Amino acid sequence: MLELESNRYKCALFDLDGVVFDTEGQYSIFWKKEFERYRPDTQGMEHQIKGRVLTEILSSFFPEAKQEWSDIIARLNAWEASMKYEYIAGFEEFIALLKKHKIKTAVVTSSNRAKMESVYEQHPEFKSLFDDILTAEDFDKSKPDPDCYLKGMARFACTPEETLVLEDSVNGLKSGLASGATLIGLVTTNPETVVREYTTTIIKDYR
Repeated sequence: MLELESNRYKCALFDLDGVVFDTEGQYSIFWKKEFERYRPDTQGMEHQIKGRVLTEILSSFFPEAKQEWSDIIARLNAWEASMKYEYIAGFEEFIALLKKHKIKTAVVTSSNRAKMESVYEQHPEFKSLFDDILTAEDFDKSKPDPDCYLKGMARFACTPEETLVLEDSVNGLKSGLASGATLIGLVTTNPETVVREYTTTIIKDYR
């Protein structure tokens, strides 16, 4: 699928949820409950927020509950602290393969640093798997804007032609596509018919 031996690629940038960890289903449960709490007239909204930073989710989907934002955030923090962060099948082997070919790697996620502390607690080895980790605090604009991936490329002085982006959500796929990188779409969150709108390089996991 990808000719890693060609030395074309210099860096690989990974989204986190649904790309490194199989967590999207857990988030869907949380946000479904929040929409039922504040917007019971809507259905399926938990699927529309994927790839968005928390501030955007609150302002765009819960504007009438502004006084309750701190409560939502507190529940989300507690939820994330109790979540199970299990790697997508074959992920660790794929990272090892990239390292073998001397391809730099980074997480580029809309998650914040507080959430990442829960990740590190469950996976003490996590930081050692990557050359860099960029979180929501590092970006000026959220996905689908390509800002996050362009900043990821800049960390390694890579051009879009030298970069792989791995994504699963619609906003993330749009962001990766707009960055000009080679886009790999995972069908962990959306069906293949949706992912194929943005890339023809599609995988269900890393095996």
